[in-house]
Amino acid sequence: MSTVPAAALAFATAGAAGYGVASVLQSVGARRGAGLARTLRDPVYLGGIVLDLLAWLASLVALRALPVYQVQAVLAGSLAVTVVVARIWLSARMRPVDVAAVVVTVAALAALAVSSGPQGPARPPGVVRLGLALAAVPVALAGWAGARRGPPGLSAMLAGLAFGGAALSARAATLPAHPLSSPLAALTVVVAEPLVWALAAFGVTGMLLYAHALEHGEVGPVTAVLWIVEVVVPSAVGVLLLGDTVRAGWGMIAAAAVVATVVAAGVLANAPANAVVTSAREQASAGPADKPTRPPA
Repeated sequence: MSTVPAAALAFATAGAAGYGVASVLQSVGARRGAGLARTLRDPVYLGGIVLDLLAWLASLVALRALPVYQVQAVLAGSLAVTVVVARIWLSARMRPVDVAAVVVTVAALAALAVSSGPQGPARPPGVVRLGLALAAVPVALAGWAGARRGPPGLSAMLAGLAFGGAALSARAATLPAHPLSSPLAALTVVVAEPLVWALAAFGVTGMLLYAHALEHGEVGPVTAVLWIVEVVVPSAVGVLLLGDTVRAGWGMIAAAAVVATVVAAGVLANAPANAVVTSAREQASAGPADKPTRPPA
């Protein structure tokens, strides 16, 4: 593996680790706070928010040099990180099936690390770029309608589509190769790139829909649906339309690794550790009168 893909894989792995640890930090901060105002001032909770942002930025860097299927699968591994860290920090219970899912995740991600073919910058045709940019609108409209009338699982599915659209936009966007050499010119190029605005629209839509799904649905199923859609759909689009490749002879291994990651994510989404973490974060975002009286499971 050459230096650039190796560095990009390190960014993707750092993003997964960051998301996983950030979830636990926000859970700890939410538990220490008494109400939303105090929680938002808690340094541990704020540290989790900052780590979330850094993890997202790391994933965007990784998408510039790695195929979408690889980055999205690695990010799904953040659930394994959350389960392990919650076990250590919060003494959350790990079922034998959770341990097995963590092992499967590590093995699948190791296979993905060596299965991707040589990747250049994604240069899809103009019609593909335009279609991807415009897709942010119907996804947002479908999300609005689904949140008003549909079940939480629909909101989770559309959130996964939105986050997947953000990943595809980051992969396909045309950005300056050396932005620091001329920052003003680079900023002009970034602002003029439609896929940058599509990325932002997809991201906001995904966050709102996922929050809505968690508010109205069960944590485990909602998170499982989110990750399944967020990994599978953009991975397929990346291979079909963005030119993402798999190393010769590794196609079946890469596909099996993606499937294994998705299945493991579904198991870990229902793990007691993830339920503990997400319950605490939900309580932090609720007003004092709306806080659940039942302690986290």
